[in-house]
Amino acid sequence: MTNPNNVSLNLSHALEFIDGHALNIPTITLLGENGELHAGVQAPDIDQTTALRIYDTMRFIRLLDERMQAAQRQGRISFYMQCLGEEAAVTASAAALSDQDMIMAQYREQAALRYRGFTLEQFMNQMFSNEKDLGKGRQMPIHYGSNALNYLTISSPLGTQIPQATGYAYGQKLKHIDAKTGELSSQIEAVTICYFGEGAASEGDFHAGLNMAAVHGAPVIFFARNNGYAISTPADEQFKGDGIAARGVGYGIKTIRVDGGDALAVYAATKLARDIASKQGEPVLIESIAYRLGAHSTSDDPSGYRSKEEEAQFRANCPIERFKKWLVKQGWLDLQQDEAEKEQIREEILAALKVAEKVAKPPLEDLITDVYDTPIPSLQKQYDELKAHILANPEAYPTTAGRIK
Repeated sequence: MTNPNNVSLNLSHALEFIDGHALNIPTITLLGENGELHAGVQAPDIDQTTALRIYDTMRFIRLLDERMQAAQRQGRISFYMQCLGEEAAVTASAAALSDQDMIMAQYREQAALRYRGFTLEQFMNQMFSNEKDLGKGRQMPIHYGSNALNYLTISSPLGTQIPQATGYAYGQKLKHIDAKTGELSSQIEAVTICYFGEGAASEGDFHAGLNMAAVHGAPVIFFARNNGYAISTPADEQFKGDGIAARGVGYGIKTIRVDGGDALAVYAATKLARDIASKQGEPVLIESIAYRLGAHSTSDDPSGYRSKEEEAQFRANCPIERFKKWLVKQGWLDLQQDEAEKEQIREEILAALKVAEKVAKPPLEDLITDVYDTPIPSLQKQYDELKAHILANPEAYPTTAGRIK
């Protein structure tokens, strides 16, 4: 019997609807809040160097977030978004990748970029949009990008990176397809990871991206950060089914749900996901369950939609402290040295901030370079009009007028 509908032919005679919550997908966790592995659980294969690099990255991002949140309140930068509460999910997943893997982030994954090697100076230059910024000052703060580190420049509109990740990953796969058989001729060297929040999973791009990845077998790891809120909208007002993981199952994608506050569980799950994507040439969905401890952004006030009691409940289970306790139990971390290093990092961040905010802004002509080989007439006309306006009003543009050629 042919099956043109591409659905399971597991026939039944019972007239029953399937409950959307019937899957009851479990949340994988390895590490307890006290820093000890759960009974009967074995730690993933992770060496001391990698574990300490994960911790160093989480610690740095927490301190950077604190300082730059304050900098925004002081009017020194225009905007900021913290990774607060999701450091383990982002950092440990990045640590499980190859440096050649493409990262397509949303806007709360600065820890992944730091793990790859983005410097403190580069972070500051981007946030101050100065002339040393890799993006030439064209992006809002925290919209990072680095070609050298295989980190696609972040786009503000939600979900755009999801179908892009599918297409890019499919391109990665095509390099390893045998032209005669149409099968994988070798293991895929580099895959793509795509981060997004559960709010972005309500965008149409999410469904288009996952369906395309499933149908064409794109080696992409979809990493859904379910942190409880899409800005001010709680998860129970966003969807009715069993989280985001159930949707992966619905699209025929191998799926796992993991405790996003558990760095070891995230690392193990992402390692396995990458193994599947690279060897089998197919997509994987990871749903990370964590809690956004901070506001959505510096433009948001969470007290308007959630209680202090709720925040306190989750604040007690800090993902950094949880992993730190495990490191101490392994004899890999010295607490006294850790405190000294934290103070040094705070000083370095403040010093870098003071330097970056004094660096000149990019030249005005950078606005239209790298867009077309030769600026088209309409773009050149807009630039000439802007230039004339600034030169006519130098008192309103003191940092720009004097630098126009």
